[in-house]
Amino acid sequence: MTRQEKSAAFSRRAVLKAGGALVVSIGAPVTLDFARAADSAMVAGTKPPLTPDQLSSYIAVNANGSISAFFGKMDMGQGLFVAVGQIVAEELDVPFRSVKVFMGDTATSVNQGGASGSTGLQEGGRQMRMAAAEARRVLVDMASDQLGLAADQLTVTDGVVHATSDVSKKVSYADLIGGRFFNVHLDWNGKYGNPLYAPGKAQPKDPKDHKIVGQPIKREDVAPQVFAQEDFCTDIKVPDMVHARMIRPPVAGAVPVKVDEASIADTPTAKVVWDKGFLGVVADKEWDAIKAARQLKVEWSNAVPPFPNQASLYDHIRKETPRKRAVEGKEAGNVDDAFRTAARVIEAEYEWPFQSHSSMGPACALVEIKDGHVTCWSGTQKSHFLRAGLATILQMPEDNVHVKWTPGPGSYGRNDADDAAMDAALLAKAVGKPVRLQYMRDQGTGWDPKGPASIHRARAALDTSGNVIAYDFLSKGFSRVDVDTNGSKPADTLAGQTLGVDIKSGDGFGIPAESYAFTNKRTAWETIAPLLDRASPLRSSHLRDPVGPQIHFASESFIDEVAAALNVDAVEFRLRYVKELRDIAVIKAAAEKAGWQTRPSPRKDQTGDKVAGRGIAYAQRSGTRVAMVAEVEVDRRSGKIWARKFTVAHDCGQIINPDGLRMTIEGNIVQGISRTLWEEVKFDNKSVTSVDWLTYPILDIIEAPEVINVVLINHPEIAPSGAGEPSSRPVAAAIANAVFDATGVRIRRVPFSPDNVRSALS
Repeated sequence: MTRQEKSAAFSRRAVLKAGGALVVSIGAPVTLDFARAADSAMVAGTKPPLTPDQLSSYIAVNANGSISAFFGKMDMGQGLFVAVGQIVAEELDVPFRSVKVFMGDTATSVNQGGASGSTGLQEGGRQMRMAAAEARRVLVDMASDQLGLAADQLTVTDGVVHATSDVSKKVSYADLIGGRFFNVHLDWNGKYGNPLYAPGKAQPKDPKDHKIVGQPIKREDVAPQVFAQEDFCTDIKVPDMVHARMIRPPVAGAVPVKVDEASIADTPTAKVVWDKGFLGVVADKEWDAIKAARQLKVEWSNAVPPFPNQASLYDHIRKETPRKRAVEGKEAGNVDDAFRTAARVIEAEYEWPFQSHSSMGPACALVEIKDGHVTCWSGTQKSHFLRAGLATILQMPEDNVHVKWTPGPGSYGRNDADDAAMDAALLAKAVGKPVRLQYMRDQGTGWDPKGPASIHRARAALDTSGNVIAYDFLSKGFSRVDVDTNGSKPADTLAGQTLGVDIKSGDGFGIPAESYAFTNKRTAWETIAPLLDRASPLRSSHLRDPVGPQIHFASESFIDEVAAALNVDAVEFRLRYVKELRDIAVIKAAAEKAGWQTRPSPRKDQTGDKVAGRGIAYAQRSGTRVAMVAEVEVDRRSGKIWARKFTVAHDCGQIINPDGLRMTIEGNIVQGISRTLWEEVKFDNKSVTSVDWLTYPILDIIEAPEVINVVLINHPEIAPSGAGEPSSRPVAAAIANAVFDATGVRIRRVPFSPDNVRSALS
């Protein structure tokens, strides 16, 4: 079965197991004799450069006829590699099992953006499809020369090109090129990252001819991970490796002014690495590094505690002067005039806290600097960007830096993985040995980049008939790119910031993604300055579906509020104003599957401590549409909410692997419930106080929903759009709307923890 391949012990040459290069040009069929002549004329080891305009950068046929696919993104738990393998196998007409997908290794793949924006299939898969189609075209042309038949008289079955009319006239991919390199130029658009696109002359298959794409093929990496048969980043070891820990200040913004190295003299092999605000320890044994980090006596600068009282966080956001404002999308009509003439105005405000990535474990990275070259093992989401950051901070050519993506403890955006890699690099340079750095639990939750806190204000203007004549929505909060989405610049990492490099906080937020066609409509956002501009434990960046959950918590809760104020069923109200047909389809599909009964909210037929309700919410994301119905039980006495059942309708265009897609949606739902019910970063005026699973609780397994029903709407005629994040968007609003339906109380602040719920119900 196709599987993701780790790259710790292979090179492109090892994969191909041959030394020459096969020169093939688009549009110029080459005979096998010429190919062999070209091969023998090449210097052993010569191969095309690893550039986006080379077919060999994406596809290789190995000596045994198997296929290697080199993918410049990585799988963060959704089984993306299976879907990519299906695409490649489909276009090449080879068995699915014969394809291996190598991901996120800067030595074997080009920069396709890493794991980013749910673009694994939408952008990365598109490129792999075009590359595989082009490889098939070239191979068929080569077979045409060898067999003496026109290309249109040939077909391919399981990697063997044969005459359509006579299967005995055949030649395999392995015979044509196995173990050698394509040297085919592609029409690259000149872009790196997510938008990279480099097609050849071939057109991919018509979806109606697909045999592998669309099949529910299971991933095979789960059991090896569960039974500890595959390495995570924490498991990697190299000779002469030492262990390290970082030391962070007790007051955010403080820097060391005196370090007493004698305080760890009794810890064998322990050494201090100190440069400006950068402070760490290394030791031959991991426990010795931990002990040294705890025992090291440090005098810190007298920094003024930088943070407000947490209780005043949302007031701070309200009062702070915006650093940037943006009205996104085209403002429809004249919103202000419509509100001035409205018969009725409904308005509400919603609040969302800072949240941590809270990965299963804190980040780990291993960096080795040897003979002028750097090798880094990291669970980063964006290995090519991390390579650039390492090259900059180490002052080395980027070509001398090799980042090997290695599965980490989980990643949902810009977590602490890149910070760990940059810290490890500086430590390795300082001590002259390979350094394995792992953060401690309190650092993993306390010092990772946070999802930004925000408030959201919504207003609706109604006419005398109860029609919505204007809609105004504004988000205001900390920027989603206070530090950037990747580690390509030291300024966006703790290592760079503690060393004092020049920094520039970015500005960005977002607006609701939906198709409500109100006559007058304005959606805007404002960002405010960070609470601390350098090396802050509350610096904000991307967290899974960056700012999507909080924006749609507010916007879809508010749509429900308007429906309730008008005594109209929530589904019926949405369908009055939603205009895009695919959006209408997912709303109807979710409601039908859930057995939605038309009535306004809230219910009025319940008494007692335990009540139940249902709520619906919907959203778009980068072409994908999702609607979901949440069914909850609320214990009025304890304040405990159980999100018991979800029904999800999901349309992401063409479905590559329905099994992987369902699992991805389920993962989004579970994490979305956790962020809605429990997750909130706590802090005092000095630093973050959420430092473990007690102070930063997440959803417990016994609190998970008992049922998640998924309705997949397949559009083979529409290119795949993302699925890694869209279904996380409507979760909070669906739960909030269900709680209102059950209790008649609207909760406008996340998390819906028992204490907060009891307070709201009282």
